[in-house]
Amino acid sequence: MSAAQERRTLLERRTVVLAVGAAGAAAALTACGGSDGSGGAESVEQQPGSGGAGGAVLAKTADIPEGGGVVFAAQKVVVTQPSAGEFKAFSATCTHQGCAVKDVVDNVITCPCHNSTFDAATGSPTAGPATQPLPAREISVEGDSITLA
Repeated sequence: MSAAQERRTLLERRTVVLAVGAAGAAAALTACGGSDGSGGAESVEQQPGSGGAGGAVLAKTADIPEGGGVVFAAQKVVVTQPSAGEFKAFSATCTHQGCAVKDVVDNVITCPCHNSTFDAATGSPTAGPATQPLPAREISVEGDSITLA
């Protein structure tokens, strides 16, 4: 086999290995996926300049349904409203295996990977394999704006 043929064969092998690796990574990310658009949590479109960093507006209070919540994937935070006017925030990363939680319905935060559930008022696990609570995140509610501290 000539040197040119050896290089071409090596490049073909590398291409196959890279394609298989990329497909596997995509499948793994999909399995740990986020919202599919169904369920109680709603996505809130971020306004320009409101990346959720400290001091930037994360959401309006009207965007967070009572008894529900919204998962902000980019900020890795879930904001809930367990009762009227009471807003809580927790890490959106499940304490079982690190998947992103998906939604908040009837004051229950759900992780889609293994069906762990958490109390929307405390972040404590209520079912599933997770045994540790979701860590609390600091937010500030001023007027109708919720900011991530």
